[in-house]
Amino acid sequence: MSPRRPGPVDDNEAQRVYLRFRRVFGDASSRGRDAKRRIARSGAPSQPFSSGRDPKGIADVILGVTTELGWNSALAQSDLMNAWPDLVGAELAGHSVPVGIEDGTLTVQCDSTAWATQLRLMRSQITTSIVTTYPQAGIESMRFLAPNAPTWKRGPRSVPGRGPRDTYG
Repeated sequence: MSPRRPGPVDDNEAQRVYLRFRRVFGDASSRGRDAKRRIARSGAPSQPFSSGRDPKGIADVILGVTTELGWNSALAQSDLMNAWPDLVGAELAGHSVPVGIEDGTLTVQCDSTAWATQLRLMRSQITTSIVTTYPQAGIESMRFLAPNAPTWKRGPRSVPGRGPRDTYG
């Protein structure tokens, strides 16, 4: 089979496509008098960072990408976890560590039950500080855990029922 050679039909099609593009995108020779004057008047050199002329700064580009992809909440949560000592102070941060954020709840692991109780008493102050500093993190509540205190009754992996029992007879 030999390759198809362009014939009169193919030439005609190419001409139609060219004319259509020319009609859609315009032709420099068919511009009106006003457009030609406007082009002649704007002979001034371009200004840096003027609209549409130069590329945007890297901070603007990154902000646009994170907003478009929906990463603002995750980045704010990460910043919150890293800035925990600044939010609660050095003494409280020395006895508590943020463990994770799930469904708007910040979980904090404490060194002892006394520190967990102290942080529970300061919950409203800490939550207000978090909401004002990191509003996009989406923190609605806080949960303070005492050390080595697993529970079978509550939590994301609990199963309704009687729980673990002696089943060996």
